Amino acid sequence: MKILLTGPFGNIGSHAIPELLREGHQVRAFDLDNPATRKVAKDLGKKVETVWSDVRDARAVARAVEGMEAVLHLAAIIPPGSDEDPASTRAVNVEGTRNVVKACQERSRKPRLLLASTFDVHGHTQSKPPPRRVEDPVVGTDPYTESKIAAEALVRESGLEWCIFRFVDVPIIGLRDPHPIMFEIGLQNRIESIHADDAATALARALRTPEVWGRTLFVGGGPSCQLTYREFLTRMLGAMGMEMLPDEAFSDAEYATDWVDSTESQRLLRYQRRSFDDITGDVAKCLGWKKAFVPMATPIVRRKMLEMSPYWKQRQK
Repeated sequence: MKILLTGPFGNIGSHAIPELLREGHQVRAFDLDNPATRKVAKDLGKKVETVWSDVRDARAVARAVEGMEAVLHLAAIIPPGSDEDPASTRAVNVEGTRNVVKACQERSRKPRLLLASTFDVHGHTQSKPPPRRVEDPVVGTDPYTESKIAAEALVRESGLEWCIFRFVDVPIIGLRDPHPIMFEIGLQNRIESIHADDAATALARALRTPEVWGRTLFVGGGPSCQLTYREFLTRMLGAMGMEMLPDEAFSDAEYATDWVDSTESQRLLRYQRRSFDDITGDVAKCLGWKKAFVPMATPIVRRKMLEMSPYWKQRQK
């Protein structure tokens, strides 16, 4: 099958490409041209056809969709970038999706369209007993969730053969720079993750699973990946050789995270193969030779991370 993958060199997309190729699909990758995406693209060699452009460019999108049998639309601005630039977030996440939908509608042979969305669209739900279900109400709580709710509506109303995956948190399997947003989630908040390889498997298997089309599904890691944010962060930091940060560095606010009922997507797609231990284990492996230097670097890294927390700085005055 000929597949157009938008956002192919991001977190989920970079794991989806090998899975799609293993399934025998021909992949056209559509992404922004920058050093980060070029690096990922280089690692893939000539296995995919790469189109360097922007989903905000309607003409480029229309050319990319030509001849495709399915479109997996992953391109989006996500937090924290979405909070920092709401206008660009709407332009990419909503208007970019509109361009993808229109390009699909205009083909004589209309491709199927799968949209990557988020479980964050259900808003603040910590006061409700888990798990969340896809039929629960949606509410925009920030530019990202507002844009995803709008994008979902565009896809449902498109008249195309469509599917929407609301993904839980998909941690990067690798070392990443910290960001102040990590301190904005209350430590008691429920949060669910999924290994990026399992997310990729769900995407690839959707293409050969008729029962998912016309539906909105949660795609989550399952019970072994359902934690509190305290547990999540303690284990992720531990994978990088660091101890948990002080409670005083974190907000006690409710955040748009929760556990989800992924029973139906798992029944249809059988993608949940990895636990949270597998996620942290794979993150730890990414340290490689740097592992020997962790004990020396940890005090400096820890101090710099705490300097990002407005709550920690306030308490140190």
